Amino acid sequence: MKVIQFYKNETQLVKRAIKQHRDAQRQLYNQYAPKMLSVCRRYIKDIHFAEEVMLNGFLKVFTNLEKFKFEGSFEGWVRRIMVNESISFLRKEKQIFFTEDIVGYHEESWNNINTELEVEQIQILLDALPEGYRTVFVLYAIEGYKHSEIAEMLQISESTSKSQLFKARKMLQRKLNELNMLSDGALKI
Repeated sequence: MKVIQFYKNETQLVKRAIKQHRDAQRQLYNQYAPKMLSVCRRYIKDIHFAEEVMLNGFLKVFTNLEKFKFEGSFEGWVRRIMVNESISFLRKEKQIFFTEDIVGYHEESWNNINTELEVEQIQILLDALPEGYRTVFVLYAIEGYKHSEIAEMLQISESTSKSQLFKARKMLQRKLNELNMLSDGALKI
C-alpha cells in the first residue's frame, strides 16, 4: 500500500513544487484552480477562454515558482499572475476599450438596494458591462487595486480609470434597479 504524504503547510508544498515534485505541483493546482478560474472568469466572458487563460497562468506560476519570495501570501502571488494574464488576453484579443474621460465626474456612493444576488447573477451583471468598464470595476472593487495601479496595469490615465469605474457603477446601479423592479426576481439583462 502506497502512503501519500500530506503537507502540513503551504510553504513546504511550494518548496517541493519548486524542486519539480509533480505531486506538490498537482496539489497546488488542485487547491487554487477553482479560485483562479473564478478570477479569470470575472474578466473574460467566455468560460473556455477563461480556462485557457487560467492554464496559461498556471504555466507561468510553475515556470516562475522560484521567483516567489515567501513574502506575503502565495495565493495573492498566484492571483496577481492570473489578473495579469487576463488583461494580457483582453489586450491581445483587442477586446478591451476605454471611452473618453468624463470631465468633472464625481464619486458617488451606491444606493443601498436590498437584493440578495447569487454569484451567478453577479457574474451575469458583470458580463453585461463593456470590457473596459468591467475590467476597471473588477480591478478596483473586487481585487482592491488603486486607480494609480490600474492606470499602470492597463496603460491608461488615472482619470480614465476613475471614469470607467464611475460609468460601470452607474450601469450596474441601473441594472440593479431594473432587477429590483422585476416582480418575480428573475435576472433579465
